[in-house]
Amino acid sequence: MIAVVDYGMGNVASVQNALRLLGAQSVLTARAEDFERATHLILPGVGAFGDGMRELRERGLIPLLEREVLQKKKPFLGICLGMQLLAEAGEEGGDAKGLGFIAGRTRKLRAGSLRLPHIGWDDVTPAPGAPLFAGVATRDFYFVHSYVVEPADPAAVAAACTYGEAFAAAVQKDNIFGVQFHPEKSQKAGIAVLRNFIHL
Repeated sequence: MIAVVDYGMGNVASVQNALRLLGAQSVLTARAEDFERATHLILPGVGAFGDGMRELRERGLIPLLEREVLQKKKPFLGICLGMQLLAEAGEEGGDAKGLGFIAGRTRKLRAGSLRLPHIGWDDVTPAPGAPLFAGVATRDFYFVHSYVVEPADPAAVAAACTYGEAFAAAVQKDNIFGVQFHPEKSQKAGIAVLRNFIHL
């Protein structure tokens, strides 16, 4: 059973639809008892870093996530803003404290002369042995973002993409995973990544 974190940020219906395609049961929730029953947790999100952290804090979700993810070690996936919030801090709209599940910062993508936000399909290069990408034939995923996670430890980068600069398209630390792209909008490749996650 997958708990999709309800904190008012982004379109979660498409994430739940993708999970339904895979035959996975999910619930959109902010309730402690649902997190306790869940085998996996997903933090989706579209929007600004500071807003996301404020919503998590005001809804009392941060201690629940820390217990289920850091203490109980349940598989956890952050998607787009959900991945960015894994960092210790983010600079969008002024410095804001993040969840701190992955050491590092969320900062603006250095796109050079390219337009921001980075929108559309782009190639992703997984790190050798990255479990989210096992058996995924295509490397093309759908992005919509202007900020990226810069992990303190390069070993936390589970996949890379280049748009003006090379950036972390996915991160991993133990049971904690994040993807900057939208797997629920990335057709077969994205569904395959979600399948790998729910089978962890």
